[in-house]
Amino acid sequence: MTHSAQRHAALFLAATVLSCTSATTTTRPAPRPEPEPAPHAAPSTAATLGIPPGHLPPPGQCRVWIPGTPPGHQAPSSPCQGIERHAPAASWIVYRPTKDKKVVHVRVVDERRAGVIVRLRVYDAKRGTLVRETGS
Repeated sequence: MTHSAQRHAALFLAATVLSCTSATTTTRPAPRPEPEPAPHAAPSTAATLGIPPGHLPPPGQCRVWIPGTPPGHQAPSSPCQGIERHAPAASWIVYRPTKDKKVVHVRVVDERRAGVIVRLRVYDAKRGTLVRETGS
């Protein structure tokens, strides 16, 4: 074999070894899929009232409450009659019944239509937890 042929054979052999070596070192097994995190429900605005007890209306009164607005910037309590007219879209009408002071009733106003009640919720006044919910 001539020197040139030996050189080509050596280069061919080296290239073959390198390609086999690089194929085995760079080829990695497919990564194992990460286990999916355990499902957990984000706290719902329906699950807790989120109104400080001192900001609840007195028994027999109502208050328009706008979720996300600081308590000090909410409208004051008022008589319940006709309060829907003053309830903007996505607000709540909060009511404390006189017969059962342990609960708070919330009438949820439609997201887009002011004064239109879409859901009724009853919360435990002391704990602020949802007791029951119904469509309007």
